[in-house]
Amino acid sequence: MTAVDGIMDKLLGESKPNGLVFIGELVYGKFEPKMDHLVCFVPGMLALGYKNGMPESHLTLAKKLMETCYQMYAQMESKLAPEIMYFNMMENVEEDLLVSATDAFNLLRPETVESLMVLYRVTKDDKYREYGREIMKAFEKNCRLERGGYASIGNVAKGPIHIGFRNEMESFFIAETLKYLFLLFSDDSILPLDEVVFNTEAHPFPIDKTAS
Repeated sequence: MTAVDGIMDKLLGESKPNGLVFIGELVYGKFEPKMDHLVCFVPGMLALGYKNGMPESHLTLAKKLMETCYQMYAQMESKLAPEIMYFNMMENVEEDLLVSATDAFNLLRPETVESLMVLYRVTKDDKYREYGREIMKAFEKNCRLERGGYASIGNVAKGPIHIGFRNEMESFFIAETLKYLFLLFSDDSILPLDEVVFNTEAHPFPIDKTAS
């Protein structure tokens, strides 16, 4: 509770003109409107907390952050999110999202689809499955290699002919990203959230319900 209260009080920002809610950074006391893709695990974390007794305000924030994380994909030309996103907070600017050329790469990370899986299971809102479907289509279109496997890409903001493969496929793409996409479209009886907990590498561990 204390940690989430701190996020709500100190780290939340809202972009302009469309009001995307994001978690920024405090750098020497100054708020920076910057959010790494890694932060997109937070919507799922908040939804799990709500499922286990935390207040409804946590679920409300989870839904807002989830929408922001998806828009980080949907508003890019490739429909894939960059590693780091910057948010506009000034008036008279048309775009909410800003991407630096040095941060425009995509490493096939799992955090957004992890949260989509949790939000779908908690809310049963089909839009989260649709978001996951669109992300998977973007991976297939932009990252799949003809001879097998997938590759990270260098610039999500450009079209496919300019996108540039990076010579790598991180292990977490198979261990986490694809696992969470599978679970997003699976029945809830497969690794149910009230019986298992996932560690940071998406390995499921049974919950000990006898523990106090």
